[in-house]
Amino acid sequence: MLQLQRATQKHVARRLRRATLQLGAWQAQRSLATPSGPYDALIIGGGPGGYVAAIKAAQLGLKTACVEKRGSLGGTCLNVGCIPSKAMLNNSHIYHQTKHDLQRRGIDVSGVSLNLPQMLKSKEQSVTSLTKGIEMLFKQNKVDYIKGAASFVSPNRVAVKLLDGGETEVEATNIIIATGSEVAPFPGGVIEIDEKQIVSSTGALDLQEVPGKMVVIGGGIIGLEMGSVWSRLGAEVTVVEFLGGIGGVGIDEEVAKQFQKLLAKQGLKFKLNTKVLSAEKQDGKVSVKTQSAKGDKEETLEADVVLVSVGRRPYTEGLNLEAAGVQLDNKGRVVIDDQLATSAKHIKCIGDVTFGPMLAHKAEEEGIAAVEHIKHGHGHVNYNAIPSVVYTHPEVAWVGKTEQDLKAAGVKYNVGKFPFAANSRAKTNLDTEGFVKFLSEKETDRILGVHIIGPNAGEMISEAVLAIEYGASSEDIARTTHAHPTLSEAFKEAAMAAYSKPIHF
Repeated sequence: MLQLQRATQKHVARRLRRATLQLGAWQAQRSLATPSGPYDALIIGGGPGGYVAAIKAAQLGLKTACVEKRGSLGGTCLNVGCIPSKAMLNNSHIYHQTKHDLQRRGIDVSGVSLNLPQMLKSKEQSVTSLTKGIEMLFKQNKVDYIKGAASFVSPNRVAVKLLDGGETEVEATNIIIATGSEVAPFPGGVIEIDEKQIVSSTGALDLQEVPGKMVVIGGGIIGLEMGSVWSRLGAEVTVVEFLGGIGGVGIDEEVAKQFQKLLAKQGLKFKLNTKVLSAEKQDGKVSVKTQSAKGDKEETLEADVVLVSVGRRPYTEGLNLEAAGVQLDNKGRVVIDDQLATSAKHIKCIGDVTFGPMLAHKAEEEGIAAVEHIKHGHGHVNYNAIPSVVYTHPEVAWVGKTEQDLKAAGVKYNVGKFPFAANSRAKTNLDTEGFVKFLSEKETDRILGVHIIGPNAGEMISEAVLAIEYGASSEDIARTTHAHPTLSEAFKEAAMAAYSKPIHF
């Protein structure tokens, strides 16, 4: 009987060891994470591009692991970017609408007040539920999740400093770099971010009280979204922008001008063609010294909080790319070819850490394409059909070329516009600001760009993305039935305006 028990114990021990290896349990005492051979695909970074690439690789039958050092999946976007900012934008809009817009709709409310701690808690709950959801997707698709910081030892081997302590090494036939980006410091380093009074977008998402005055340095997407949040909650917000318009790279100039007018009506103040010289903390306030872009006028602004929103930069810290033979350009971006391959051909790179717009959905598409290149030898991303969205109210969204792009290139084009003020659904919703704008090639009517400012622009732009992807004409859209009454009818009528005439305007 004793011999049988010992034999059983040995058998159970062997099975447990085998199960541990199969499940990829990463323990500090193990020196090698892949005892059964190298991975087919190793993804460094668990943000939108990285985790999507990892899941797609596993779905295509590749033995896959993903290394992420944050301790939670989803990257900047999910943890301190896209997702928490949208929670704050949505909830601050509801608060502002409740206080200022319900009475005209026949809804009388009283005693409305802001519970900022609960609003911040709601934001965190959204983030946690989504990060845990990605972990579940990893388990479902049998992706090994390694929590730690990766560093190349050789072109095919990566050392990982585990978050739980200790180190391990991982070997892979193919590697995808998806380490994303980080907040760009203020040029010259003259402004130091402390994430309390002088904050990045990360700190702006976690302010514990509404500032009396906020200065936003940079009038791009992030600055305008965060400025809108705190303006709705009661702050006096001033946006300082070096360029002559807001919205950042890719926005149509006509849309940008309308956008600025609508945000100004909401209370935001703008100082365009203005550069910031310094921001210093004094007596509990922050003094922001500015100068006109021409250099002929200086002004000092006082604020309780300053948001530094001057862009982001590729993140490659600690990767030891030299050991892998991976090259960077003079902007710190990983250099890739048209198949997303780096200078080391078995190592691919996607997302913010390489060329192109720093957008989560662009990284996701590249993640899928990179894996398809590995598995099938081909993949596809149409960089002319990558949409951008500003999630303010009204929303702003665009895809394709702007008017200034077409003029600069000497392209002959038609313009079709339709205002939401002439749209029945917008009228019934009492939300009529903005318009849809089509740009089509004059000779062929092929859609070259679509720009929307108005309600639900971020959702509506997907129809334009699909149209550009398939090479549609404005007449194709105009002759497609759109349900009535919907906001999307404004999209249809703008298409009609591009090749002929709209019906309702």
